[in-house]
Amino acid sequence: MTKPVNGFSKLTKTEKIEWLAKNYLHDNSEAIPILKQYWNDDEKLQKLHDEFIENTVSNFYLPLGLAPNFLINGKYYVLPMAIEESSVVAAASKAAKFWSERGGFKATVINQKKIGQVHFLFRGDYPKLENLFKDIEPKLREAVKPITRNMEKRGGGILNIELIDKTEDLENYYQLFVKFDTRDSMGANFINSCLEKFAEVLQEEASNAETFNKEEKDLQIIMSILSNYVPECIVRAEVSCPVAELSEDSNMTGEQFAEKFIQAVRIAEIEPYRAVTHNKGVMNGIDAVVLATGNDFRAVEAGIHAYASKDGQYSSLTHAKVENGIFKFWLEIPLALGTVGGLTSLHPLVKLALDILQKPSAKDLMQITAVAGLAQNFAALRSLTTTGIQQGHMKMHLMNILNQNQATDKEKEDMVEYFTHHTITHSSVIEQLEKMRA
Repeated sequence: MTKPVNGFSKLTKTEKIEWLAKNYLHDNSEAIPILKQYWNDDEKLQKLHDEFIENTVSNFYLPLGLAPNFLINGKYYVLPMAIEESSVVAAASKAAKFWSERGGFKATVINQKKIGQVHFLFRGDYPKLENLFKDIEPKLREAVKPITRNMEKRGGGILNIELIDKTEDLENYYQLFVKFDTRDSMGANFINSCLEKFAEVLQEEASNAETFNKEEKDLQIIMSILSNYVPECIVRAEVSCPVAELSEDSNMTGEQFAEKFIQAVRIAEIEPYRAVTHNKGVMNGIDAVVLATGNDFRAVEAGIHAYASKDGQYSSLTHAKVENGIFKFWLEIPLALGTVGGLTSLHPLVKLALDILQKPSAKDLMQITAVAGLAQNFAALRSLTTTGIQQGHMKMHLMNILNQNQATDKEKEDMVEYFTHHTITHSSVIEQLEKMRA
């Protein structure tokens, strides 16, 4: 039976791996070489990666692919995408090519406001608290001047500070609700530093307020933290073309395709079980670009899925219609992204990914990322409503199955040829591979 370990963080990387192998892994002979084979030969680069997080033992690789031919606001882009799922990059590329021949994608940043909150308890008269807030708001702003100075030089900073009464939802609960513009930075550290200073000033001013009684002076800060729900940091991406131009398949006219496609979107708008899978397809494109550019995909996911529920039921992020003979497909999503700070200046591949995107501003990256989500969703819906999702997916999955079974290059070549004319399933691939080897 294994035992708890003390001082694990003080062990060297090799000692951590040896401890892991001894206490938790059944086959030590394979485990240690597997972990070590992903170390980078460049010691300086490996040290950089080791210091991104704690207790590092190896590097976990994801493929970095390229999706070309994205025409966005009249400019061509190649999108770097970091993802492990088969067919995502191929589907995005196919959608990009399709729409590049029909005017391309249009994208607009509607707003860039980000949110932070100081959550606190106040047991007393609300009018007194309200008066205190009005009196000290200039002090709050002055207290964070050393933090906001550089951001303000770039045109950002604190936009608004509000006192919010939440006592109907939770006894004695109030907030300072703060809106920020963080320019090209995602801004988490900036926002959290400002909020913690606000909390410090608020608590101090309450304790010294002459109009407060003893209980009111005991204002209790619960926490100070940014929100990853950013419904005022919105980007819109869209495509449109005459309905007749949608036809690429002789078995379906543009009108038939548009009608079926729009019904598929409407199902996702009203049916949560479908909407979750539908939106997962959107996030295939978004997450891949977010990861490649060193942004926080967990924050993006949480914020976008919350936005999908903003009307009281989880629903589709994308929408479609035909108006005056024009097919329109679009999405509006919250995206808080950055192109400076964090990993953007540290991780070599992140820096390269931003170079590939022609050194975008945060607004540019919001637009590019939203377009990736729209393109991915279009590709998925087009497959679902025409050939079915598995045909393209299983072609890509074929190579994974072959690699799992150590197929040689010649075997791969012969299997790809064979399954050009046969249905791909996991069992059929194994059966055919065994026949070839026999």
